[in-house]
Formats: sequence, C-alpha cells, structure tokens
Amino acid sequence: MKNLFAAAVLSLVAAMASAQITPVGLWKTIDDDGKTEKSLVRITESGGVLTGTIEKVFDPAKQDAKCDKCADERKDKPVLGLTILRNVKQDASDKEHWTGGEILDPNSGKTYKARLTPIEGGKKMEMRGYIAFFYRTQVWQRVE
Repeated sequence: MKNLFAAAVLSLVAAMASAQITPVGLWKTIDDDGKTEKSLVRITESGGVLTGTIEKVFDPAKQDAKCDKCADERKDKPVLGLTILRNVKQDASDKEHWTGGEILDPNSGKTYKARLTPIEGGKKMEMRGYIAFFYRTQVWQRVE
C-alpha cells in the first residue's frame, strides 16, 4: 500500500512538472545550421496567448536593420524590438505543443504558421515555421 501511494505521488509530481514546461522566457535563437546565434527573443504570455519580441541582435552589422521586406504593419520597423511571434496558444489536444499563431522571418519578411515545442526539460525549444508541408525548424536555447 505504501509503495502504491508513493508511486501515485511521484506520478502526480512528474505530471505537474511536465505541465509547467512553457515557452515563456528569454530564448537565444540559433539559425537553421544549428550553430549561428542570431538574436534573443523574449516570449511572454497574456491571457493564454504567447507573443515573442526581439530583444537583442548579435550581428553588429544588423543592429539598425529594419524589416523592409515585411508586408504588414511591421514594414520598415526596426528589427530590434520587433514582434516576430504572435497569437500562439497551447494546443488543446496536445499539451506539449503551442500552435495556432505565426512567426515572422524579419530577413525575408515572410510569415509562417508556428509550432513551439519545449524539449530537454524546457532548456531548449523546437521552433517550427511552416506552410502546408514545407517547414523550417530551429532549436532555440533558453537563457532565462
């Protein structure tokens, strides 16, 4: 009986721990090559909706870059401070993923559907941008 109770408590604790893994925080973006550090993006949550904003650009030559290829209200806005992730929510059917919103590639001005998946206990995150069957996945590293 004691062992059954201990197993139930451990299962509950494990379930609670995995439920608390979230994309909210500061992330170092890594390019598709898996090596090149690009920026720091802060992901925040309000009312169950995630938003991500660029807080730092690592390339000194791009410090004053603008999103000149953007087609929406972000056109010609500075990349530093730009909201690149918006309207992402936790997937109701699969609590390990956050979906339903979009991610912007400020270099191309293109937006993609977004899917965020924290991995390695929340230390890293798979950021997938996709259109139909075509996608790009980057692995971001948690900074805080």
